[in-house]
Amino acid sequence: MAAKSAKVLAPYVQQVSADAVGAFDRAYQDQRLAPVVVVIAAYDEEDGIGRVLDGIPREACGQALEALVVDDGSADGTSDVARAHGARVARLERNCGHGIALRLGYELARERGARYLITLDGDGQWGPDEIPDVLAPVVASEADFVIGSRVLGRAQSGERFRLAGVHFFAWLVRRLTGVRVTDTSSGFRAMRAEVTETVRQDQVQYQTSELLIGAIYGGYRIAERPIVQHRRLAGESKKGNDLLYGFRYARVILRTWRRERRTARRRARTAAR
Repeated sequence: MAAKSAKVLAPYVQQVSADAVGAFDRAYQDQRLAPVVVVIAAYDEEDGIGRVLDGIPREACGQALEALVVDDGSADGTSDVARAHGARVARLERNCGHGIALRLGYELARERGARYLITLDGDGQWGPDEIPDVLAPVVASEADFVIGSRVLGRAQSGERFRLAGVHFFAWLVRRLTGVRVTDTSSGFRAMRAEVTETVRQDQVQYQTSELLIGAIYGGYRIAERPIVQHRRLAGESKKGNDLLYGFRYARVILRTWRRERRTARRRARTAAR
């Protein structure tokens, strides 16, 4: 699993992740997953995740779907609810971070046969009924990475400060990369599974911009589709203070851009020799 170096990650993360993979293997043996896997990283979402899972279609764009929930050390019954609603479940016994949980889900899905990945959240903000629209360009080979954009669609949350941040971060990524995007932090995405294997991912949190910018510099085709962002079904956001979140998210954008630009230049110099 692509992850931060041991000196940056909390010391328990690698062992907790390995234990989760082992438990998953014992639970599901060598069972293959569907061609399309919906990966949901969830933390204390027992009150909403069941309705999210119930809304995931069994088939979309001519492909079979199934859900894989990575429980990021929940203290509630998230794992039990997810299993009861038909999802495969991998459980991290300690909270490791949204980015770690997603990367674990990507790895498990890829290694068990998934060709395409979709990400949703366990709180119901992204409607699973819109999966066919977001997935379609990937299955049709029109794009490699598709963002469900609330800017092109609409947001029901009414959180003006956060929506202003969405617009600012999209402007920043457009300015830095030259690729037109409108929603860099949407948790609703569809992609070819290989994107998550070839793009470097280090972030414990704030991973959405890292994967996007890495995909852009990796030469993957980016597209967007309009979606609706709903209010949470239950519970409260885990993002914390808006200003602190915004500062850290912007920092990840800038650091990732600098890293990927340097890497792209090295590749270009090597190819020119």
